[in-house]
Amino acid sequence: MMQGKKAMQIVESENSNITLVVIALLSVYIFWGGTYLGMKVAIETIPPFIMAGIRFFVAGTVLYVLARLKGEQHPSVAEWKGAGIVGALLLLGGNGLVAWAEQKVPSAIASLLVATVPLWILAFNWLGGNKKRPALGVLAGVLLGFSGIAVLVLNTGGANSQNMDTIGMIALLIASVSWSIGSLYSRRAKLPASPLQSTAAQMMVGGALLIFVSFFLDDWTKLHLSELSVRSALALGYLIVFGSIISYTAYIWLLKNADPAWVSTYAFVNPIVAVFLGWFLANERLSPHAWAAAIIIVVAVMMITVFGGQRKAIERKEVVRGEGEGV
Repeated sequence: MMQGKKAMQIVESENSNITLVVIALLSVYIFWGGTYLGMKVAIETIPPFIMAGIRFFVAGTVLYVLARLKGEQHPSVAEWKGAGIVGALLLLGGNGLVAWAEQKVPSAIASLLVATVPLWILAFNWLGGNKKRPALGVLAGVLLGFSGIAVLVLNTGGANSQNMDTIGMIALLIASVSWSIGSLYSRRAKLPASPLQSTAAQMMVGGALLIFVSFFLDDWTKLHLSELSVRSALALGYLIVFGSIISYTAYIWLLKNADPAWVSTYAFVNPIVAVFLGWFLANERLSPHAWAAAIIIVVAVMMITVFGGQRKAIERKEVVRGEGEGV
């Protein structure tokens, strides 16, 4: 009787954990996928670097307070410096340029070019001294992904019957490169041990840098509080609460409680969500070339995620087997 009751408790616990994983994944899928449209609406009446700066500084401060309430230590000077460099690359050079570019290109196109980050990371990691050759499936995904970028950039078909701005698309590519370099640097940077504290520090420093740079871009002369729309204010609130605080917290929780292969699926689900929301809510119309590029890029990122995950799983098994043989 006791064994049956214990078995039921185990099953209930597993079902509860699966439910939480699904909820957290949906949060990352939908909320992060919705940030592209959220930025597009927010910058209608809020200059992009000011908007991004407020978003990340406020969100980072909230996460920092939560981390301190959990009893986590204050970051050291070296950790603040590491977080500052990562925040500059990810948020200033990455997210700031995305927000700026969305003045010129549809949110769906922005999401597709940002989805190429795994391609750039693999390319830079390999060129930067990682002698381990990627799996053939990963290499095929990289080549396919870059062909998708070429289709998108070289055939500037329009949304809403307008040609997409070339400068905006170049800015998105630079943003993707900056985000990729920041992601690689974060692997060896001295950061707080707590993922929550690390994210908070990166957001706070990155947000402060975005606001600082906004003074040199003449953003503050373009900010007129009397013209601030309710739409933009609500979009900024969405970006802070759902796009940063909730999604990042869910992502950090997933890294500890879910299969990494599941977590990594956000890389190709987010652009699908972003393209759908841009079409459904913002009436963004993609050209045939853009749709072709969208399919190519999403499939490429999926290939990199799936085949890369398989290679890592095999390596983990080999390490475990080797450790077992040595005992």
